[in-house]
Amino acid sequence: MSTTTTTPLATGTWTIDPSHTTVGFVVRHLGFSKVRGGFNTFEGTIEVAEDLAASTAQVTIQADSFDSGDEGRDQHVRAADFLDVDNHPTLTFVTTGIRHEGGSAYVVTGDLTIRGVTQQVDLATEFLGTDTDPFGNVKAGFEATTEIDREAFGLTWNAALESGGVLVGKKVQIVLEVQATRA
Repeated sequence: MSTTTTTPLATGTWTIDPSHTTVGFVVRHLGFSKVRGGFNTFEGTIEVAEDLAASTAQVTIQADSFDSGDEGRDQHVRAADFLDVDNHPTLTFVTTGIRHEGGSAYVVTGDLTIRGVTQQVDLATEFLGTDTDPFGNVKAGFEATTEIDREAFGLTWNAALESGGVLVGKKVQIVLEVQATRA
């Protein structure tokens, strides 16, 4: 029997656990297949306030940790055509608001910065609960998704197809599975 609970998070600092967190993406390729991948190196904290709306989160992602499972594609995405990691080594997310939608559903609004361009995004977030691991650490789990227009962040490279379509889709789904540890 699990002791996981969906009671509100305790106030204070929670640190994102990179060993148990996934920062992923999904983008269309050729208009009909999907490329999936993520970033392997990141860090972040969540500051839970008594008033949920005053809570904050900050995440920093190392751009050169981009991984789609294909080294040739990964090198291209890390290069100037896309992430330009030499000039923009990090992606960041900083909350600007949190809204409870009912039950375990929340909307986490924040500023996402990619390639030096900042856009506001809404993360549809589900709080999955808390539990204590066998070592006495209190953990919390979340899932979150959003969709961004990569071109709005300056990621405009593409290649035309004979059909009139393009190689890389404009919309990118961001998929997060987060485990955080209470400090």
